[in-house]
Parts: sequence; C-alpha cells; structure tokens
Amino acid sequence: MVYNEVEAASRGDLRSLQSDRLRETVAHAYENVPFYREAMDELGVGPEDVESVDDVSKLPFTTKEDFRDEYPDGLFAVDWDAVVRIHASSGTTGKPKVVAYTAEDLGVWREVMARSLYAAGVREDHVVQNAYGYGLFTGGLGFHDGVEELGACVVPTGGGNTGRQIELMRDLGSDVLACTPSYSLYLAEAAAERGVDARDLPLSTVVIGAEPFTDAMREEIEAALGVTAIDVYGLSELIGPGVSIECEEAQDGLHVWEDHFYPEVVDPDTGEPLPPSEEGELVLTSLTKRALPVLRYRTGDVTSLNYDRCDCGRTCVRMDNVTGRADDLLIVRGVNVYPSQIEEVMLDFEGVAPHYRIDLTREDALDRMKITVEHYEEFDGVAEELRDRIESRLREVLDVTPDELVVAGPGTIERTEVGKVKRVFDHR
Repeated sequence: MVYNEVEAASRGDLRSLQSDRLRETVAHAYENVPFYREAMDELGVGPEDVESVDDVSKLPFTTKEDFRDEYPDGLFAVDWDAVVRIHASSGTTGKPKVVAYTAEDLGVWREVMARSLYAAGVREDHVVQNAYGYGLFTGGLGFHDGVEELGACVVPTGGGNTGRQIELMRDLGSDVLACTPSYSLYLAEAAAERGVDARDLPLSTVVIGAEPFTDAMREEIEAALGVTAIDVYGLSELIGPGVSIECEEAQDGLHVWEDHFYPEVVDPDTGEPLPPSEEGELVLTSLTKRALPVLRYRTGDVTSLNYDRCDCGRTCVRMDNVTGRADDLLIVRGVNVYPSQIEEVMLDFEGVAPHYRIDLTREDALDRMKITVEHYEEFDGVAEELRDRIESRLREVLDVTPDELVVAGPGTIERTEVGKVKRVFDHR
C-alpha cells in the first residue's frame, strides 16, 4: 500500500515525468538564476540541450560553496514577494546556506513528508512526538507539516527538555518519535536515570535522521527503546527531510521520491557518473522546486543506488544507508579513515556503549589519533582487556593504529541533547 500512486509507477512512466520536469527546471533556472546561466554558458549548454534525464550529466554541479558564495539570495529564482518561508543551515563553517520556499514548494514538502511518514508505518491514528529542532533547521517544521498533512497528531516538543519528553511520551501514548540517532540513545539513558525502562514506553517506531549511523548503531537504538528504527534522509539545499526514507516492510534502502528529486552517484574525485550499485557521492537535482531550483547538487554523502523493485511494491530507486560523507574522510599519517569504520568495530564488542570520540592532534609534524569509548554500566569485565581486544580489531580494519585508546566509564563522553552530535575533534 502506498500513499501516492507515483511511488509504484512503471520506470518508463516515471522517467517520462522526470524528463518533463527536468526540462522545466533547467529552463526556469537558466532564465531566472544568473549563477546557473553563467555556469551553463561556460559549459556551452543551453536549456534546449536538455531533452531528457539522459542529458543531466551535461549540466554543471552545484556545491555547498556555491550556496555560501551566493549568500543570501543569489540562487533564488523568484522575487522576494513570492517567498513565503526561509530556512538555513547552522553556518558553523562560514556563511549559512539560505534556502527559500514558495507556497507551492511548501505544498510539495508537506506531500513528500507525508509520503515518507506513511512509508515508515505512520498512520492517521498515531501520535508523533517531534523532537527535531524547530526554527531555521528544516527538521522540526518539515516533520511537523508532514504529520499534519498525513492527518496524524503531532506533539511539537522540539529538541531537549528530555525529562518532559519522557513524561509526555508516557502520558500521551506517543506511538512515534522523530529525532536524531544520538538523541534517541540519550533519551533511553535519561529514562533509565529516572527509573523508567525506555522499552516500556508506548513507542513502536523511531524515525531517525540528520546524522550518519551504522547498522550496529540502529540495532542499539532498537534494543534500547524496543522499537523499529526507520532511516530518513534529506537536506535543506534540496528541500529538507523527505528526499528519501526506508519502508517499514523491507528496511532495505531508502526510497528516493524520484518524481521530485533526480539522483545520481558519481566518483567523488572525478565527478564521473557511476553505474547502479557502485558506491560513490550522491548528487541530487530538484525537479519541482520553484523558489530555489538546484542542479546536480554534490551532497558529499557516500551511498549507492538500487533500482530493483522493493518487496513493498514501490518502484522508486533505493539509496543505501548513508554511513558517512565524502568530506568526513580523515587522513591520519597518510591513511584514509572513516568514523563509521571505528563505530562498526566498537559496537561489535559486547559491553561497549554506542558513544565514542575521536581526537586528532599533531605533535612534531606527526599526526596522533586518540579514540575514547565507553563501556556499559553493567560491564563486569576488565577495561584494560577490553581495550586490548578493541585495539587489535582496529589494527585489522583501519591500517593505522590509534596512538591512544581509552575505555572510559558510563557517561564520560559528553552527550548531545539538542542538535547534531559531534564525534570528531580535529585539533590539527
């Protein structure tokens, strides 16, 4: 059962719709956004050269730096009097990426979010507690509007105030929690500190996103809360949450709503398109955005695409769970390391909690890597022995041995109650 029949459309019908919408989007961007007109002219490409989605690779890429360079409204394709909402990134690494929405854009966003929630198993009679942050961050309002569009009940708690969250969850009978992976684990810990077993709460589903996580982390979340954890994906540059989501039936990749977002996977180094099932950097093109059309946005997220029909009956492509970003890559003494590799190793060990911290420093021109992990409170082994076993396994997986590995007690590593968790601290 699907929310919108386009989710199960034939590949041919979907491709025809995508081609129509891509032509309209390219013409709209070329005519109304000087940045795109100049970039296309430089490549010798005009709107007339884009006849179908087969021609998408002729178009220029868009990057996060382009958003910052064109701050605040250089990428807008409509006048300000047509803009009804603004969102933005945090801007922690420079100018924030400002995005705009027309009333039509907000309608699309509500529909794809309702579609996403339905795929996750949310229904009209459910109570959804929304612990994503409200404000300029797209998570809170994106989920809020989607729940209302679906016809379910939303409890707009936002992030933080965890004691109140637990109380409301229990008193209101919340069926679904929407939050980041790290916050769902924090909530389970906070419940235990208050004498509440999180598995006794009425939750059946947690919709997690905004942070990369491994399958091992998902298993920790499901065990800690006694729920099914569904992965949702989105980014403000395209629309916000609602670009893709797992279905509850299969949980085997995230369905991309291809009638609104055209996905590609490219080689992160060369930008050349890669074939289905090959891992690379996800590139997305908006097909229906009016205020801020986006051509070939390099997300930095590492994934692959699977065009096989899903067991749930949906025909739209599935992207693999994003466990890291191309720019998350750490280079330590010339060796490539992804934080997700470290997470997978740690969570293979019984007694190790799903919290870790990586500190990178440089001493006498040499890189040093310190990894801190926690053991569970009920761990009754010897911390030094556990450390030795983790070190041995990391040596096998990483090709570079951490200079220091600390197995700390419960609660040592700082938790994130509001916003995205930070695990890597590069002091170099």
